[in-house]
Amino acid sequence: MKNIAGLMKQAQQMQQKMADMQARLDATEVEGVAGAGLVRVTLTGKGAMKRMKIDPKLADPAETEMLEDLIIAAHADAKAKIDAMMETEMKDATGGMSLPPGFKLPF
Repeated sequence: MKNIAGLMKQAQQMQQKMADMQARLDATEVEGVAGAGLVRVTLTGKGAMKRMKIDPKLADPAETEMLEDLIIAAHADAKAKIDAMMETEMKDATGGMSLPPGFKLPF
Protein backbone atom coordinates (compact mmCIF):
# COMPACT_ATOMS: atom_id res chain seq x y z
CA MET A 1 0.00 0.00 0.00
CA LYS A 2 2.91 2.36 0.62
CA ASN A 3 3.88 2.12 -3.05
CA ILE A 4 0.40 3.10 -4.21
CA ALA A 5 0.32 6.06 -1.83
CA GLY A 6 3.75 7.11 -3.08
CA LEU A 7 2.64 6.82 -6.70
CA MET A 8 -0.47 8.89 -5.99
CA LYS A 9 1.64 11.58 -4.36
CA GLN A 10 4.02 11.61 -7.33
CA ALA A 11 1.07 11.86 -9.73
CA GLN A 12 -0.32 14.82 -7.78
CA GLN A 13 3.09 16.52 -7.80
CA MET A 14 3.41 15.96 -11.55
CA GLN A 15 -0.09 17.33 -12.08
CA GLN A 16 0.83 20.48 -10.13
CA LYS A 17 4.05 20.86 -12.12
CA MET A 18 2.05 20.55 -15.35
CA ALA A 19 -0.38 23.24 -14.18
CA ASP A 20 2.56 25.48 -13.29
CA MET A 21 4.09 24.85 -16.71
CA GLN A 22 0.80 25.78 -18.40
CA ALA A 23 0.74 29.07 -16.50
CA ARG A 24 4.34 29.83 -17.52
CA LEU A 25 3.53 29.04 -21.16
CA ASP A 26 0.54 31.40 -21.05
CA ALA A 27 2.75 34.21 -19.76
CA THR A 28 5.71 33.55 -22.08
CA GLU A 29 6.36 35.40 -25.31
CA VAL A 30 9.00 34.34 -27.86
CA GLU A 31 10.25 36.43 -30.77
CA GLY A 32 11.21 34.93 -34.12
CA VAL A 33 13.36 36.93 -36.53
CA ALA A 34 13.96 36.68 -40.28
CA GLY A 35 15.73 38.71 -42.92
CA ALA A 36 18.41 39.98 -40.53
CA GLY A 37 15.76 41.55 -38.31
CA LEU A 38 13.57 43.01 -41.06
CA VAL A 39 10.63 40.85 -39.93
CA ARG A 40 9.89 40.00 -36.31
CA VAL A 41 7.06 37.79 -35.07
CA THR A 42 6.10 37.38 -31.41
CA LEU A 43 4.25 34.24 -30.33
CA THR A 44 2.81 33.19 -26.99
CA GLY A 45 4.21 30.08 -25.37
CA LYS A 46 1.28 28.20 -26.86
CA GLY A 47 2.06 29.34 -30.40
CA ALA A 48 -0.52 32.10 -30.92
CA MET A 49 0.82 35.10 -32.85
CA LYS A 50 0.75 38.23 -30.67
CA ARG A 51 2.66 40.78 -32.74
CA MET A 52 4.39 41.23 -36.04
CA LYS A 53 6.88 43.98 -36.85
CA ILE A 54 7.90 44.67 -40.44
CA ASP A 55 10.68 47.07 -41.38
CA PRO A 56 9.18 49.84 -43.57
CA LYS A 57 11.84 49.13 -46.21
CA LEU A 58 9.93 45.94 -47.06
CA ALA A 59 6.67 47.75 -47.85
CA ASP A 60 7.58 47.89 -51.55
CA PRO A 61 4.77 46.20 -53.55
CA ALA A 62 7.40 44.61 -55.79
CA GLU A 63 8.78 42.78 -52.74
CA THR A 64 5.52 41.23 -51.55
CA GLU A 65 6.60 37.65 -52.18
CA MET A 66 9.85 38.13 -50.24
CA LEU A 67 7.91 39.72 -47.37
CA GLU A 68 5.53 36.76 -47.24
CA ASP A 69 8.49 34.34 -47.14
CA LEU A 70 10.14 36.33 -44.33
CA ILE A 71 6.95 36.34 -42.27
CA ILE A 72 6.73 32.57 -42.59
CA ALA A 73 10.42 32.22 -41.68
CA ALA A 74 10.06 34.47 -38.61
CA HIS A 75 7.02 32.51 -37.46
CA ALA A 76 8.91 29.22 -37.92
CA ASP A 77 11.85 30.63 -35.94
CA ALA A 78 9.61 31.60 -33.02
CA LYS A 79 7.74 28.27 -33.14
CA ALA A 80 11.03 26.32 -33.03
CA LYS A 81 12.05 28.29 -29.94
CA ILE A 82 8.70 27.51 -28.29
CA ASP A 83 9.04 23.80 -29.10
CA ALA A 84 12.52 23.72 -27.54
CA MET A 85 11.26 25.59 -24.47
CA MET A 86 8.29 23.21 -24.10
CA GLU A 87 10.57 20.17 -24.33
CA THR A 88 12.69 21.53 -21.50
CA GLU A 89 9.61 22.40 -19.44
CA MET A 90 8.18 18.90 -19.98
CA LYS A 91 11.40 17.27 -18.80
CA ASP A 92 11.29 19.43 -15.68
CA ALA A 93 7.59 18.75 -15.07
CA THR A 94 7.88 14.99 -15.50
CA GLY A 95 11.09 14.70 -13.53
CA GLY A 96 12.97 13.51 -16.60
CA MET A 97 10.52 10.67 -17.21
CA SER A 98 10.19 10.17 -20.94
CA LEU A 99 6.72 9.92 -22.41
CA PRO A 100 5.78 7.31 -25.02
CA PRO A 101 6.34 8.36 -28.66
CA GLY A 102 3.35 10.26 -30.01
CA PHE A 103 1.94 10.92 -26.52
CA LYS A 104 0.46 14.41 -26.49
CA LEU A 105 -0.43 16.38 -23.41
CA PRO A 106 -3.22 18.95 -23.59
CA PHE A 107 -1.61 22.38 -24.08
